Amino acid sequence: MNEEHDYVFYDGACGLCHRSVRIAALGDKDGTRFRFAPLGGRAFSGTVRESQRARVPDSIVVWTVDGRLLVLSDAVLHMMHRLGGWMRVAATIGFLAPRAWRDAVYRFVARHRQRWFRRPEGVCPILPPEIRTRFLD
Repeated sequence: MNEEHDYVFYDGACGLCHRSVRIAALGDKDGTRFRFAPLGGRAFSGTVRESQRARVPDSIVVWTVDGRLLVLSDAVLHMMHRLGGWMRVAATIGFLAPRAWRDAVYRFVARHRQRWFRRPEGVCPILPPEIRTRFLD
């Protein structure tokens, strides 16, 4: 795996995760920030140690360039920060809240996401061809 990108692993059966990944992929205009793969795929099992996989939620997880595994609100805020612009500002504000509060909100949304967001047809969001190369198995 290329060490210059953060890897975003996501729940392929989650509509909210698909939308989040699509926003991140389109926001990473030059393709230098992220690579994407579904949780449970070969890229995920080849990157994240088995002992770490036990604490991974079935939503969005980020494996950073420096080898950190980010979950829950830390993962989403990290992605927003890396995208820059107004998302970086929103992430900076979000990081000011205590992690326990942020994660409580994250868990609340995660509990209801299947009801609020339509289940996707496949594990990869539908994207323009030039962005599809950023998706791994």
